Amino acid sequence: MTRYEYKVVPAPKKGEKARGVKTPEDRFAHTLASLMNLHGADGWEYLRTDTLPAEERSGLTGRTTVFQNMLVFRRVLDVEAQHPAPARPRVVPMPDPVPEPTPEPPRPPQAADGQEPTVVPVRRDPEPGPSPRLGPANGGLAGE
Repeated sequence: MTRYEYKVVPAPKKGEKARGVKTPEDRFAHTLASLMNLHGADGWEYLRTDTLPAEERSGLTGRTTVFQNMLVFRRVLDVEAQHPAPARPRVVPMPDPVPEPTPEPPRPPQAADGQEPTVVPVRRDPEPGPSPRLGPANGGLAGE
């Protein structure tokens, strides 16, 4: 389905002077043609002229209805504007991971004067296991 966008502009109220255009009717026609050509150069197609009522203020508290002549133009919407392509995520290369320095194992103390090196026992914490299951909050057994 073709989609359009519309543009409405006021029609000129009087003709402008131009070289070679003498009568008021010719001046008005020339002004109207110039306006249509101006919008046509931007891709707007003349569709119709409408006379529409508009309420205006008259005096301090009064209102009056006046009629405005409007020129209606349209043009086809771009296909890309109707269905824009989804934005592709920007791919940024990740830097190579920097390896963390491995700590050196502790050195055993050096023996002095032929003595045996002193062995220091290393305490290891047990591997963490599953959490113990707890009973009811009232301190008793379930079902009591």
